[in-house]
Amino acid sequence: MSVSLKAMRYFNLAVARGSIAEAADELNIAASAVSAAIGQVEDAFGLTLITRQRSRGITANANGRLIAQKFARLLEEYQSILADGAELKGSLSGALRVGYYAPVAPAFLPRIFSQFLPADSDAVLHLQECNNDTAQDGLLKGDFDVILFVAEGAQAAIDFDVLIKAPPYCLLHASHRLAERTSVSLAEIAQERLVVLDRPVVAAYYQRLFESFAPDITIAAFANSTEMVRSLVGAGHGCAVLNMQPLTAISYGGEGLIAVPISDPLPPLTLAIAYDRTRPRRIVQHFVDSCRAQFAEDGPHQCVVPGQSATA
Repeated sequence: MSVSLKAMRYFNLAVARGSIAEAADELNIAASAVSAAIGQVEDAFGLTLITRQRSRGITANANGRLIAQKFARLLEEYQSILADGAELKGSLSGALRVGYYAPVAPAFLPRIFSQFLPADSDAVLHLQECNNDTAQDGLLKGDFDVILFVAEGAQAAIDFDVLIKAPPYCLLHASHRLAERTSVSLAEIAQERLVVLDRPVVAAYYQRLFESFAPDITIAAFANSTEMVRSLVGAGHGCAVLNMQPLTAISYGGEGLIAVPISDPLPPLTLAIAYDRTRPRRIVQHFVDSCRAQFAEDGPHQCVVPGQSATA
């Protein structure tokens, strides 16, 4: 059984007016279209719902009145859904679901939200840290409205914008012998014990760096979070190579850290943003625009260590 919304509307107007002709005039359509809609409804239910009287118009029987009442509720709900959808698209409210594969996202995401969301906003933020592939899969499946991820691992189906390119830098304990240097080479770093960030995409990236520039290295520890890497370096377990830096030079353990540029021309990692561009809700578009503005203005100064060298 199938009844179109248009047939419901035509049927209900004809019942309310008691006349196919009057309903047709009000809808500015042919009377035959209204009559056909009534026929569609009756065929769908296998019932006679309307009594047709040549000189006195039409009258709905008991079943017809019941069906008309139910159609009225459905049509009202349909209009309400359309209104809610229009409001959702144009408002800065509702849920904003962001998936991110960006270890230092806590350093910039809260500030970005505060830039475009009013203080009394009833928007609900759903933030999920995930790996690069999970973020992209989530966007394609509709689990996320927006994702932040490393573009070097981009899937073919993902259309993205570059936010920033971050060359690698060396992270050292504040008292390390290399901490006062203006730059260090990858060969010098390879002579130290290393704490390695072991996350998808970036782990392979760091492996390629050392294979190309300094193949002989000693690994002190692997860690799958940036803050654990920073804390291990702060506790003196070795040095690390990272890309984006947070705004603090203190580890979770309270030790001082120093970020030193690497003198070798090394390939950067690219932080990118992706979302469904076809019909983005207002809150999604504002978030994307705020991310672009934030990284265009502050990204090169706050997220990237000054003096780093990079290849294209």
